[in-house]
This record gives sequence, C-alpha cells and structure tokens, in this order.
Amino acid sequence: MKKIIAILIALTLTLGLCAASAEGATYKVGICNYVDDASLNQIVENIQNRLAELGAEKGVTFEIDYDNCNADASVMNQIISNFIANGVDLMVGVATPVAMQMQSMTEDNLIPVVFAAVTDPVAAGIVESLEAPGANITGTSDYLDTAAVFNLIFAANPDADLIGLLYDVGQDSSATPIANAKAYLEEKGVAYKEYTGTNTSEVILAAQAAVADGVDALFTPQDNTIMPAELSIYEMLQEAGIPHYTGADSFALNGAFLGYGVDYANLGVETGNVIAGILLDGNDPATTPVMTFDNGTATINTETCAAIGLDFEAVSEAFAPYCTKIQEIVTAESF
Repeated sequence: MKKIIAILIALTLTLGLCAASAEGATYKVGICNYVDDASLNQIVENIQNRLAELGAEKGVTFEIDYDNCNADASVMNQIISNFIANGVDLMVGVATPVAMQMQSMTEDNLIPVVFAAVTDPVAAGIVESLEAPGANITGTSDYLDTAAVFNLIFAANPDADLIGLLYDVGQDSSATPIANAKAYLEEKGVAYKEYTGTNTSEVILAAQAAVADGVDALFTPQDNTIMPAELSIYEMLQEAGIPHYTGADSFALNGAFLGYGVDYANLGVETGNVIAGILLDGNDPATTPVMTFDNGTATINTETCAAIGLDFEAVSEAFAPYCTKIQEIVTAESF
C-alpha cells in the first residue's frame, strides 16, 4: 500500500508540475510556525527570503501565506484547514507538532509537506527513514548531538558531579536528547536531576529549584517552551554562577551561557531549496532525503560568560577540540 501511495504522489506531483513549471507561474505556499521564538522566526524569514531569490531567478512567484499558531492545537488545525481550503500547492510546518498535524491532514489530499526543525522525524512517525521519507512529506532536521554538548560541559568543568536537565515534557523535540543525556551521564557515573515546566511560570520555578539544589550546570535541548522563557531565568542563573548549555544559538541570544547546534538561518535557506526542488523541479517528497546538518557551532554569550565567572578565552580553548566553530553573542530579544 505504501508503494502505491508513493506512486500516486509521484504521478500527482508530475502532472501538476508539468502544467505549472513554466516561467510566470505562481505557487501558493502555506507556512505555519509553531511558536514565536528566535530560532523558528529565523527559519521562517530565511525560507521566505530564499523563495523570493529563487522566484526572481526562475521567473516565478511564490505566494506565501504565513501564520503562527502560538502552540495552540485548535488554532493550528484551523490554519492548516485554511491552507487546504485555499488550495496551496505546498505546506511548510515549522517544528515537530505542526509537521505531525500537517502529515495527518494531508493523508487523503496528498498536498506536499515540507517540515523544518523537526528534531527526530523518524521517532515522531513523520517519515519512514531519513533517506526515504516514504510519503508526501520531507524536510530539514535540527537533530542535536547530545554527547557533543556534554563534552563541552565537562571540558569546562571536569569535576561537575550534578547536572540539571531543564525541559518541557510535552515537547517532542526534547524527548530523544533528554534520553540521550541521561544515558551519557549514567555511563559517566555523574548524577543528574530533572526540572520541567510547560510554561514560563513553571520554568521559573524549575530554575529556582535547580539553583537551590546547586547543580553544576543545566542542559536544555531545542525546547520551544524553555527558549522564550530563557529571558526570565538567565539572570537568576547568572547570579548563581550556573552555566546553561542549550541546543540552539537563540538560547544564548536570550541569555543562556551557550547554544550548540545548527545554524537556523542556514536551515531556513536549505528548507527553501527543498520547497523549490519539489515545486520547480518535480522532486518527489517520498524519495527526497531529510536534510540534517553539522552540529558543530558553539555560540557563547560573552556577557553571561563573564557574569558566571568564566574566562571566555579559557573556555574557548577548552571547547575547541569538540566543535568546529565558536562564535560570540550578547543578550538580546531577537536576531
């Protein structure tokens, strides 16, 4: 049955694209963002910019319908329903929850879906494999190499013996990295404690508990609940001298000591390329591999680094063997 579906998708795309790929064509693209945060906003902005560039280059128009569901499932469903009713040629789901819902709501109509920043699309059941997604959906992943982040933690503080794991249990993007973090620490024989929150108020309480427990460092993956809450907790962590190691540079922008992971601007550009490949070149999502990226960039907030009593040059030297690039940033609310 899956092979039959893949063939039908390919035929549908081929017939549609043959008629619409001429110069001067207009393509309707619906983009739904999961929540308003720096990383995801960067992705959307760069998708739009890349499609504008490709449109000018190819002589076509990408008509963008953008909306943000702000983590509200009912709003998300309505946005996607509107995309379908408006006859979009392709939908873009930014973050795992949106991608999953788009997948569910296109099983019958087979509208192509491109996701962005889905950490583990296989575990989420969105694709069959990274190499061959198997249906009408593909995209880009911001998979986090958890071990690489913990290498940095212990490079900076080899004697750390209690690590805090700060995350939202409801975020799919956090499940695998947190499981990997626990496995890493258990193998190393280092104690850890979990702190969770589903909104900013709960995250503040969780951070207060971590401070009271005297953790040596906090770890958070690419969690879309903790990221915007970072602005409410970073000063507390600074005063306690606790470095917060996180899975995206946007956390560091919002005050965390360090963000480690993909370049979300580049992820947005490459997502735009995937979209164009499907709409302009007739690429089949079912056979278009999910794109992953080198997780080698460590972004250090130099203000926070100084505030928690670390020397930037010293930590940069300690981190150097474990990352491909180190960049500096200071606290702000947006890029």
